[in-house]
Amino acid sequence: MKFSAPRQQLYRLLRQSSELNLAEAALYIAQEDNPTLEVAAYLNALDTMALEVEERLPTSLYPLKVLQTINRYLYEDLGFAGNTQFYYDPRNSFLNEVIDRRLGIPITLSLVYMEIAHRLDFPMVGINFPGHFLIRPDREDMSIYVDPFYKGEILFEQDCCDRITQVFGHPMELKPEFFQVISPQQFLVRMLTNLKQIYLNNNQLEKCLNISEQILLVDPKCGGELRDRGILYYHVGRWSEAQQDLQDYLAQNPSPEQIPLVHKLLNQMNDFS
Repeated sequence: MKFSAPRQQLYRLLRQSSELNLAEAALYIAQEDNPTLEVAAYLNALDTMALEVEERLPTSLYPLKVLQTINRYLYEDLGFAGNTQFYYDPRNSFLNEVIDRRLGIPITLSLVYMEIAHRLDFPMVGINFPGHFLIRPDREDMSIYVDPFYKGEILFEQDCCDRITQVFGHPMELKPEFFQVISPQQFLVRMLTNLKQIYLNNNQLEKCLNISEQILLVDPKCGGELRDRGILYYHVGRWSEAQQDLQDYLAQNPSPEQIPLVHKLLNQMNDFS
């Protein structure tokens, strides 16, 4: 398969042995949608933000002081905010747009926050919280969480219980897996999955297919995504690729409820080939 230039760069990043540069990867994902995007310019913008936060840091670098300083800079000085009015605007999922417009969804605002903190030698990690996205300092002695969508609100475990009730509209029992740290690759997959769902809801199948291809570039072992890409290939008329994906998916012994639809599509393509 011939990759676009941004996708080639994303592939290069993903295959490096060193730690994945999450911001750079996110910008190459955005560049596929906007070929004129200058990746270096936005990485420099993040560098500049971090330098400006560093100038504002107090002498005593207590962790909460660092978080408060980042919060004041991002949400008061620069006016970053969660886009509650147009939450499903695709631009909320592109890092360059989030930096330019200072609006985003939980995962992309978390990325901006994490990138600034990383440059301050105060690393933070993403939390696989259901229906929302949180981050926390990468320190075992700190059991606090930060919600970048709500102006960097600092949460304790009971606050997280309230947040999940807010997200789903009813109380839910907190489970340990809700607080699992995700890898950079899992971060990208979650971000891309959000964008894919937006395009799917808007019936933008070609864009949805592009995102599905990128998800499999990030995580080739994502079997469910292989099925989805095959179905998308089918709907856009790329039947040879659809057949290959769907046959490969069946070879992975999927759950029984997924098999009838896949066989139906394969039979339809065979009938017309």
